[in-house]
Formats: sequence, structure tokens, C-alpha cells
Amino acid sequence: MNKKIGNLFKGDKGIWMVFFFLCLISLIEVFSASSTLSFKSHNYMGPIIYHAGTILFGIVITIVTLNIPCRYFKLTTPIFLFLSYATLLWVLFFGESINGANRVIQLPGFTFQPSELAKGTMVLATAQILSAMQLEDDSGADPKAMKYILWLALPMIMLIGLENLSTAMLLFAVIFAMMFIGRVPLKQLGKVVGVVVLMGALAFGIGTLAGDDAAKTDATEQTTANVQHKEEGFVAKIFHRFGTWRNRLVNHQPRPENPKDYKVRENFQVAHSNFAIASSGIFGKGPGNSVERDYLPQAFSDFIFSIIIEEMGLIGAIAVVFLYIILLFRSARISGRCENNFPAFLVMGLALLLVTQAAINMMVAVGIGPVTGQPLPLVSKGGTSTLVSCAYIGAILSVSRSAKRNDLAKETANA
Repeated sequence: MNKKIGNLFKGDKGIWMVFFFLCLISLIEVFSASSTLSFKSHNYMGPIIYHAGTILFGIVITIVTLNIPCRYFKLTTPIFLFLSYATLLWVLFFGESINGANRVIQLPGFTFQPSELAKGTMVLATAQILSAMQLEDDSGADPKAMKYILWLALPMIMLIGLENLSTAMLLFAVIFAMMFIGRVPLKQLGKVVGVVVLMGALAFGIGTLAGDDAAKTDATEQTTANVQHKEEGFVAKIFHRFGTWRNRLVNHQPRPENPKDYKVRENFQVAHSNFAIASSGIFGKGPGNSVERDYLPQAFSDFIFSIIIEEMGLIGAIAVVFLYIILLFRSARISGRCENNFPAFLVMGLALLLVTQAAINMMVAVGIGPVTGQPLPLVSKGGTSTLVSCAYIGAILSVSRSAKRNDLAKETANA
């Protein structure tokens, strides 16, 4: 029996440990943070049953993915690229709106978020290009590698960014990090940084001009404006999110010295996130005892780290951060044991994607960064994001299996 279980959960044991602990934390905290959903649906157990089912399905996806040999991931790259571009274009014009942005495709029984598929696809494609274009003298990547990567990545990042800027920025940062790890010439990377800074300044300027009216509207007016934008045509579809981006940047200001000057209504989510953290202490209030979950609109998703701190205290927060650090370092170790470049780059890209997203979510929760809407990977309540994150873990475990076999072969040869 134990042997059968061991065969089922193959791969790096450290990655499995992190995965199961994050899933366990997710079940506990989502159950606690879903009180508002339970109240609205008049079904106390409904949200957690749905989330538990999603996690169980995600574990199945993880097990299936880890049993796919790494070499077959290369064959899926063209398919995933086609699906990513097709679904991103579809959701831009015909997708369902979430918080004023077209981000999901409504399918029978569930919704699909194309940007989640696109992130993993672009990491897969980047790993393949970098591995194929390493120079024979081991001096790094061919200078043409960055050109090929950007040809694929920039259109995808732009399509994602029109409706979900934070996800587009996350994907670009991960691809940039992969190019650095893949030893793309530093001179080329420096030019990319310069262009991005210039374009960012230009976009913020345009956003400031385009977003003045949006800054003066409340939530009801914004909903009406979104409907009008859909009727105004292509230009309105492209620029209708500028006001939201501007407001998030403008509203993210240092806390005033005098607490009385802090405007809770203008910083509602951040304010209640701060309340949750400030009232936590070292050990927290205990699972299920959160107060701010009833005030935070996205307590079970975007701000679940605040609820974790409130209920589990500083110790719980450190434990969650430590789990993601373990995930990154174990992935780096797996990458270092790979004999080929492709699995090494793929593992690091997927690990960076998960850990960077987690870092962004945590920084928003503690007030370091502006509100982005990024969920905490494998912890926040979600459908597509949870399942795709499980697939990422499965791919990392698949590579760890082949790396382990290589280690055993070397030991046998040296014996």
C-alpha cells in the first residue's frame, strides 16, 4: 500500500511538502474568508465544498502532469501558443466582465481565464528558445534569442495588459528574469529596461489624461461607463482601463503621520487589510476568528494573506512566506541537477512565476504596493488560477523525476 502511494506521489518530496501545506492553508483560510459568500448564497458549506473540489481536481492535474516526460512539453508549445492567442483575442471582445475588465470566458459550469494559460505558455516557449539558442562555446545565449522571445511575448503581454495590467507586468518580469538566467547579453537586457521605463512613463502620462473622468466616478457610475465603453467601439475598449490604473497608483500613498488624516473610504480595501494585520499579534486570533473578512471585498482571494495574518499572526505569515522560499530554492536545486537546458529553464521560469506572484500579493496585503488583483498562488480561492498553478507544480515535479534518474545513473556509473 505504501509503495503504491509512493508511486503516485513521485518527484521531489520538498515540492510535494510545500504543495500540500499550501493546499491545507488554502482550505482553512478560504473556509474562514468566504463568510460573505456564504451569507449571500445562504449556503454555509457551498463555497468551501466548491473550493475543496477544485483543489482535489488540481491534485489530479498535478499527478497527471508529473507523469508526462519533460520532452513532451516541447511538443505542446505550438498548441498552447495558438490556444493562448485565440482565447486572449476572444476574451478581449466577447469575454465576461470581472471588476470592470473582460478577463474570463464563460463555459458551461465554469469560467476560464485565458491569461493564466498564457503565462505558463510563454514560460514554456521562452525556456524552449533559450535552450535551443545556447552557444556551443558555453558563453551564453545567441543575441538573436531575445528577438525571438520578444516577437512571441510582446503581443501576448499587450493582449493581457489591455484588461489585466498587473498580470502582463508579472509575465514580463518573469520572462526578463528567465532571459537573465539564460545568459542573454546584458547589453540587450539593459536596452529592454530603458525602453520599458520610457514606455511606462509615457503610458502613465496618457493614463493620467484619459483617467480624469474615471477618478470622479463611484462604483455604480464606473459600471455604467464600462457598458458605454463596450458600445463606443474599438478605441474605448483599448483605453477604458486607464482610469482604474491611474487611480490605483495615485491612491497608493504613504500613510499619514496623523491617523486621523487617513481616509478609509478612499482606501477601503487597503485600510481594512491594515486593520486585519494590526489586530493580529504574534499568534493571531485563531482560524475562523477573523473580523475583517466581513469587510474586505476579496478576503478569500486578493487579500487572503491579510486574513492569514489576522488569524495565524506573525508566525503564520512567516510560515507562508517560508513555504514559497522553499519552493523557489528546491526548484533551483532541481534546475541545477538537470543535464539539459530546457527543463532547467522551464523549472526556474515556473517557480519564478509562482513565487513572484505570491510576493506581489503579499506586498499588496501589507501595503507595500498598489492594489493589483493578483491572487496568492495555491492559496486564494479560484478556478483557472488554482488548476493552472497545480499544473505548474506537476511540471516541476516531472522535471525533478528525470533529474533524480540522472543522479541515480551517475551514481551507478561511478560505483
